[in-house]
Amino acid sequence: MRASFPATARLHSPTEYAQSLKGQRVGRGALFVVTRSRAGAGERPDDGARLGLIIPKRFAARAVTRNTIKRIIRETFRHKRAHLPDADYVFRLHGKVPLVSLTALKQLVRDEADTLLSRARS
Repeated sequence: MRASFPATARLHSPTEYAQSLKGQRVGRGALFVVTRSRAGAGERPDDGARLGLIIPKRFAARAVTRNTIKRIIRETFRHKRAHLPDADYVFRLHGKVPLVSLTALKQLVRDEADTLLSRARS
């Protein structure tokens, strides 16, 4: 089965983000805080897990860094989405990104996203 990332798997509106940020904290790593909010009955169709990303410019000044972080988290989420409980997940960058090469940053983000999404499964 091919893992996809349709528009229904993303958070879109500010109210969806606000509601998700009020939810339960799944975990905190060196770079990210992940919160989870289960949608109530009747709020939205059962589309499975959805992802929201908050990557502020003040913590990752370069656009290439922000885009790389988002791309890696989306890819990790796409692969693990089928195994996650139906909920809205928000990854929020909570500190400055270390000055490392893009290759090292990709590995760092991928490892942390894997760890945090594994915690979300339980």
